[in-house]
Amino acid sequence: MNATVTAVALSLVSAAAYASAAVAQSRLAGRTEPGTGVLRLLGRGAWWSAVALNAGGALLHVAALKYGPLTLVQPLGALTLVAAVPLGARAAGRRVTRIEWRGTILTLLGLGALLLTAGGSAPSETLTLPEALAVGAGTMAVVAGLSRPGARPGLRHAAASGITSGVASALTQTLTVSVTDHTGPLLSWRLVVVALLVSAFATGGLLLSQTAYRGGLGAPLAVVTLANPVAAAAIGLALLGERLQGGTVSLLLALLGTAAAVRGVILLSRAQARTGAIGGGAVAAAEPTGGAPSRVVIGSPGPMGGPVLRAEPDRAPVGGP
Repeated sequence: MNATVTAVALSLVSAAAYASAAVAQSRLAGRTEPGTGVLRLLGRGAWWSAVALNAGGALLHVAALKYGPLTLVQPLGALTLVAAVPLGARAAGRRVTRIEWRGTILTLLGLGALLLTAGGSAPSETLTLPEALAVGAGTMAVVAGLSRPGARPGLRHAAASGITSGVASALTQTLTVSVTDHTGPLLSWRLVVVALLVSAFATGGLLLSQTAYRGGLGAPLAVVTLANPVAAAAIGLALLGERLQGGTVSLLLALLGTAAAVRGVILLSRAQARTGAIGGGAVAAAEPTGGAPSRVVIGSPGPMGGPVLRAEPDRAPVGGP
């Protein structure tokens, strides 16, 4: 099995693990009253099952980064949404809607086109310490600009979240390749700094996602899902020597594939916004006992691409039900 096939296989299993975790978290959130403390969640087996699936997805994603370039592995993170569609529909006891099928097919076609153009060799180059520091400084400057008060804060925070998560994956690849190829001492300043940057951007991506989804789900989710691979691929192409195969024809195919994947992700995001959750769970109705309605909000794909879901009080629709 060559490096490309290994990277794709690991990415597919990783996406399935993340999707299963998202559906499990969605169902758990739907059964959990708003305001339930973290300590109560820690006592539930369903929560730990979701944690284990997310951890497994992250480890598989890291392994995929060892065998495949960022331009190949990172876009496959969008398959988490694709896999979650049938899993979530089945868990909710409903059929996949027409818009979900359209979004799924477009996303798959777009990713297929990108796979044909992505470089197929296993990654060998890593970021130097100056490059890692430059990437970190540049990312923080972009995030600071996007986080300033202004119009459309949800979309701007979503873009910042996707960028930080994509950068975290790019830095994670440097760690993975350096450690497994023994290209230097494990406790070098370079690897320590890169590890700290990975932790900072992973945490920052999660916090930014919490803000991005306060005003809704559909458009911010599409921005997060697309900004993540774009940021990672930009680092791969600019600093790690990654290239698209096939020249001008492949570039055109990559652009068409990107457009199809963008459209597919947007359709999936709209469908999920309508159903209220990635797992197809409807917005919970208020209980006779006075429990507040809640919905499941999907956070950004984390540094390894997995979505984070949480329950929050639902807002009453304008103009009545």
